[in-house]
Amino acid sequence: MSLRIILIDDDISRAAFLTETLAAASYTVVAQLSAQDNLVDVVERLDADIVLVDMDNPARDMLENCAHMTARAPRPIVLFTKQSDPQTISDAVRAGVTAYIVDGIDAQRLKPILDVAIAQFKEHQKLLADLDDTRTRLADRRDIDRAKAILMRLKQLDENAAYALLRKNAMAKRITLGEAARTVLAAAELLDHQGEH
Repeated sequence: MSLRIILIDDDISRAAFLTETLAAASYTVVAQLSAQDNLVDVVERLDADIVLVDMDNPARDMLENCAHMTARAPRPIVLFTKQSDPQTISDAVRAGVTAYIVDGIDAQRLKPILDVAIAQFKEHQKLLADLDDTRTRLADRRDIDRAKAILMRLKQLDENAAYALLRKNAMAKRITLGEAARTVLAAAELLDHQGEH
């Protein structure tokens, strides 16, 4: 299946040449934008696979546009530029640029560059998802321990019985153990506030 590419280039003749080069390599340019266009809306609307930016000097607003897209609708971003100073590279990476290519676009190297960018992007997204999952599990474990302590205190239960009660509650309500624990914590907080008045 052909990759759906959004091309960002303020140079109209260069963009036309690039579009032809990409088409010859069996890629589909679904949109050609300037640095000022709203990237997020176009990426979501056209369901693009990758964003290719060709800009001699990546402007701050273009990088902000990329950062906004990375936050809302992440896609691999390949940036071709003549700018090789460390600050611009650092800003580009922070904005979500997956591949930063300084020596121009070579038709022969285009496919491997795009393939590597997509593979790196997928790996990065997987790492983010794993990190998120780990954070959720740690938060759940902490909340479950706190909820067990409350149940043990209020209902004079041992730890196993408190856990079993929490689990039964989660199954009955078809929610996760972490969500069940947070329900207990919220109820306990409510009772504490009522006790203060």
